Amino acid sequence: MKNRAIALCAAAMVVCLIPMTGLAVVPYSQDFEGLVQSDINALTNDGWLVYGNAFLPDGSYLYGYGVFPAPNDGAAFCQIDVGQGGVEQGEQQLVVFNDYNNVDHANGYLIEANVFQEQTVTAENVGTRWVFEFQAKMGNLEGSSTALAFIKTLDPNAGYATTNFITADMTAIPETWSGFSLFIDIDASLEGQLLQIGFANTTTSYQGAGIYYDNLILRETETTDVPDGLLSTGAAMRQNFPNPFNPLTRIEFSLVRQGNIDISVFDIAGRRVATLFQGQMDEGEHFVTWNGKTSTGSPAAAGQYSCVLKTAEGQVSRSMVLVK
Repeated sequence: MKNRAIALCAAAMVVCLIPMTGLAVVPYSQDFEGLVQSDINALTNDGWLVYGNAFLPDGSYLYGYGVFPAPNDGAAFCQIDVGQGGVEQGEQQLVVFNDYNNVDHANGYLIEANVFQEQTVTAENVGTRWVFEFQAKMGNLEGSSTALAFIKTLDPNAGYATTNFITADMTAIPETWSGFSLFIDIDASLEGQLLQIGFANTTTSYQGAGIYYDNLILRETETTDVPDGLLSTGAAMRQNFPNPFNPLTRIEFSLVRQGNIDISVFDIAGRRVATLFQGQMDEGEHFVTWNGKTSTGSPAAAGQYSCVLKTAEGQVSRSMVLVK
C-alpha cells in the first residue's frame, strides 16, 4: 500500500495544509501553454499542490494524505494534456482526475482528490473581492464519480477548519468548452487564513473522473460585479455554526430575490441525506438547522457533508462535519 501522511487535524477540514506566510493574495493566470508537457515537475514548478481524502461508502471519514507537489505523470491527481482544446484553449490543458495510485479504490472506498493553488490572506487583501474564472469541458467522468471547482479558505488557527467553500458543480458539464466564475469577498475574519483555488473529484473502484480545465484567472474585481455581496447564484450561504457539530448546527443564508429554493444536505458521494427546506422563500436573510439526522429520522454517520443551496440561477455549498 502506498505511503500515507495521515492528517493529524480533525475531519472538520477537507484539506490539511502547511501555511505560507508573508505574501498577500495576488493575481494568478495560467493557460498551460508555457509549461513543458513532458516534464514531470511542470505543475509543481508552477505552484500546484495536491491532497487526498478517503471515506467509507457511507461518507465516514477515514484519513487524509498530503500535501504533495502536484504530479504530471498521468497516474495520480492531474496532468498536462494536449490536443483537447480549441482555438481559444490552444494545445495544452490541465486534466484533473483521481488518485489511482491509492489502492483503497479496490476496497470500495471513496477517494477525494484535490488539486489547487494556495496563497495566504493578509491585511492588504481585506475589503477586496476576488473572482476565479476558468474554462472547462467534460473528460471521462464515469459511474458515481463527481467533480467540482472551488474557492476555499482554511483557518490554520482552528485546525485548518474550512471557513469558505464556494463551488461550481462540474459533474454534468458538456463535452464542449464553457466558462465559469466563482467570487469571494475578503473580510477581516479571513486575515491569516489560506485561500485556495482549484478542482476536486470523488470516485471509487478506479472509475474515470477526468475533467479538462484551461485559461485560469484569479483576479481582484469590483464589488459591483456581484450585487449586494451575493454570488451570481442570487444567494449567499455562510459557514454553518458550530462546525464541527453534534447534534445541531445552524446554516444562515441570504436571497437576493423571492423564489423557489432547495437547501439540502449531501454526503461525500453526492447522495441526498436530508432536505432542510424546499419551496418558495422571500428575499432577505434566513436560516435553517440540521439535527444530524437523515430524512428517515435515523442518525447520520459521522463524517463530512455538504449543505447545498439551489436557486433558479445556480447553487452554492458549504462543507460541514458531523462528529460523534
